Amino acid sequence: MAHKPHDHSHDHGHHHHDHDQHHHDHDHHHHHHHGDDHHHHWDSADYVRGWIARDAGRQGQRAPIIARVVAAVSFARDAAIEVLDVGGGAGVIAEAILDAFPNATVTVQDFSPHMLAAARERLSRHSTRLRTVLSDLADPAWTKTAAGPFDLAVSGIAIHNLHGMGVIAACYDGVRSLLKSGGAFIDYDHFDRVGGVPLHQHMLKVAGFASADVLWHEHPTAVIKASV
Repeated sequence: MAHKPHDHSHDHGHHHHDHDQHHHDHDHHHHHHHGDDHHHHWDSADYVRGWIARDAGRQGQRAPIIARVVAAVSFARDAAIEVLDVGGGAGVIAEAILDAFPNATVTVQDFSPHMLAAARERLSRHSTRLRTVLSDLADPAWTKTAAGPFDLAVSGIAIHNLHGMGVIAACYDGVRSLLKSGGAFIDYDHFDRVGGVPLHQHMLKVAGFASADVLWHEHPTAVIKASV
């Protein structure tokens, strides 16, 4: 479905934090597209608090998929890995990584300061291993503030909200540029809402990943592991 021009006019950058938009309050019945993204107000602390509260109700369905992401990490559980969580929001994926890898350090990147504040609160017990970075994935400069390089990148229901295939491709380029040799990017996202899984596998390879394997796929969502 075509996006109305106003989808981008007043919400540029805010929309890529919708970690599971097809269950939130504003989406009444149109699960088949993401034209409702402009209802998100990531600059509002109250809105973010409400979103996080609703999101907690989705953890039951999401937990097994997050477990797949963790299981796909090739590093030893005691490895001192540097991890980047792309569009990490309130830290759900980061929490799973920090819990599973006690020597890992995780950098959570997000556009919303309120989301990052929530992540710091949620992960306070891991504060010595947590870093947060405020940046917009639509701005190529995000890779500079992310720093790195990283052993691993992860992402959960985030990048598809950039909408434009060119912007998404540039984001994949950025992730690839931040990874060390032998690293990987494990991306859990609604790929079928933005061109389909095979297209994203192709885009990841164009970005310089050696392979992009589908680990799990249940329309419209999949987990893809792209290896350096």
